[in-house]
Amino acid sequence: MKTLDVYGIGAALVDTEIEISDAELATYGIEKGVMTLVDETRQLELINLLDNHLVMAKRASGGSAANSIMAVASFGGSAYQSCKVAGDDNGRFYLDDLSKAGVSHSGVEHLPEGTTGKCLVLITPDAERTMNTYLGISETLCRKNLNLDAIASAKYIYTEGYLVTSPTGKDAAIECRKQAEEAGTKTAFSLSDPGMVEFFRDGLQEMIGEHVDLLFCNKDEAFSWTGTSSLDDAVEGMKQTASTFAITLGAEGAFVFDGENSHRIAPTAVTAVDTNGAGDMFAGAFLYGITNGMDYRQAGELASIASATVVTQFGPRLAVEQHHSLLAKYRAR
Repeated sequence: MKTLDVYGIGAALVDTEIEISDAELATYGIEKGVMTLVDETRQLELINLLDNHLVMAKRASGGSAANSIMAVASFGGSAYQSCKVAGDDNGRFYLDDLSKAGVSHSGVEHLPEGTTGKCLVLITPDAERTMNTYLGISETLCRKNLNLDAIASAKYIYTEGYLVTSPTGKDAAIECRKQAEEAGTKTAFSLSDPGMVEFFRDGLQEMIGEHVDLLFCNKDEAFSWTGTSSLDDAVEGMKQTASTFAITLGAEGAFVFDGENSHRIAPTAVTAVDTNGAGDMFAGAFLYGITNGMDYRQAGELASIASATVVTQFGPRLAVEQHHSLLAKYRAR
């Protein structure tokens, strides 16, 4: 019997958001719209250069899969997150934040020495997010950080593609998938970022295996993954990788395939100020939906509304009360 809705695995990062112009991105040699791995020295250099641009002085726990898993729990689902933090202030803050969101984890005892990962999120006036990430101890996430009992008890595992950049993280993701397949737990995967598809395609394929039950990506990632340039062709190509999938289309909504039928999800018109976390929120709301009685169209509609809401404010997450309100409004339609 599956008692857990979703088991997540991904990098544990403490986020800092900064407003920045396109000209400043160019001046500091930062590639727009993607996640770039940097060392701690480079990250501190950027923070010092841009200290007067800070928009979120309060720390926020993040990481792609963690954002999605916290959304599952905040909507009322049951969730577990495998990650790795250090025994520093940021690490204890991070795990406490997971607990406050209702997400189970391995606990705060015997945390290793080191530095918890940090992500500098740069927001341009068009609401696009650009990430410079120092993985810290999260880069050493490994098989030992998996909870095999939780994997076996979950309806779905959810893996972020960003783990492909870490040899031990990739290995842990592959082992997590194998354990899920043996336990009859469905597998969900996110391609995460166009850069991951462009530079780590073979590694992503190793993580996915022969197929994945549910794949999340945006349009650019779908085109790159399938080697196509139209949505129709990308959809056909995606069927070779995933039994079901969801492709987010930004202001155009989303496309969802449930294994038999296709569903075009209408967009929710909003004024975006920060697209950081939009894809994570879509995946989290969608996973909550399909593990709590919704069909793929209904889950896609909830996910579209939730992701549209998160881009209207700074930060990748909504308050728990906002999740409850969105769910109540959706069910009352």
